[in-house]
Amino acid sequence: MIKLGKLTDYGVVLMVHMARHEETLFNATQLSDQLGLSRQTVAKCLKSMAHHGLLTSRRGVHGGYVLARDGKDISVADVVSALEGPISITECVGQTVNKCCIEGKCPLRGGWNEINTAIEGALKNVSIAQMAEKR
Repeated sequence: MIKLGKLTDYGVVLMVHMARHEETLFNATQLSDQLGLSRQTVAKCLKSMAHHGLLTSRRGVHGGYVLARDGKDISVADVVSALEGPISITECVGQTVNKCCIEGKCPLRGGWNEINTAIEGALKNVSIAQMAEKR
């Protein structure tokens, strides 16, 4: 089974919620209360997504986070990469090359690239704004 981690799932949930309220400045406590997620999980997601340029943070008593750019310009792939690292379905694809112990003898050597590219492309073709439109 190919499965995203819970943190990534929650990261998409956070981004979609924020895209539905693009002008609103959110803090971790507000998002935690509104979405029923733990404050620690929300804070971890927000920090990582801000570090990767998906969110802008504002300090201070009335600080918080807002989308760094329009939701239509942030893909699901952007969120996945921010929270999971590079999209790679096996160890022999993408930036994880040379980490497989059977790489030199594997009959599929390089064979996963096409599938990985298709999955990554599918995630890049869906924006957070598109996700926000669905209910």
